[in-house]
Amino acid sequence: MGEDIKPSTVIGVNAPAFKAIHDRVAANQPYFAVFQDASSSRQEVEEAFAAMTGQALDESVSINLPLYTDYGANIRLGKSVFINTGVMLTDLGGIQIDDHVLIAPFAKLLSVNHPTNPKERRGLILQPVHLKENAWIGSGATILPGVTVGKNAIVSAGAVVTKDVPDNVIVAGVPARVIKEIEEID
Repeated sequence: MGEDIKPSTVIGVNAPAFKAIHDRVAANQPYFAVFQDASSSRQEVEEAFAAMTGQALDESVSINLPLYTDYGANIRLGKSVFINTGVMLTDLGGIQIDDHVLIAPFAKLLSVNHPTNPKERRGLILQPVHLKENAWIGSGATILPGVTVGKNAIVSAGAVVTKDVPDNVIVAGVPARVIKEIEEID
């Protein structure tokens, strides 16, 4: 993760890391612009992704622009990932997307929260999001900080996921709950 920021970390507004975060965001602004422009070429996207994350974008990854992020350095993508238009990756706390994951339009993956104490509210709580292999995130779904979505799991459109999702299930609702188990067919 960028700037030596660890998952499940609380960062106060006066902490040295707080300034480092804002410096990194400022440095990544030109790359954010590439992702927000639907006319950006594949080569421009690959270059921006590598510059932000230090990771090459695998040729099997497909991203339909625009894609939004607010930090950029803590996104990790596997192979054969598909990200549809309008997705938001709030990645300061870390977002790991494993192989063969599908993310539908306007989904939000959030790895940052704020303390509930009003005196500390401007601080940050960082908790990673992990989408395991072959997960499918439905249109407009929201994955909250600290959540892992299991292998082959489906998050229904519009769901708000507040806790970990087991492997091989479908979740729906606000807050999301298991509504069905998925049977694997060989």
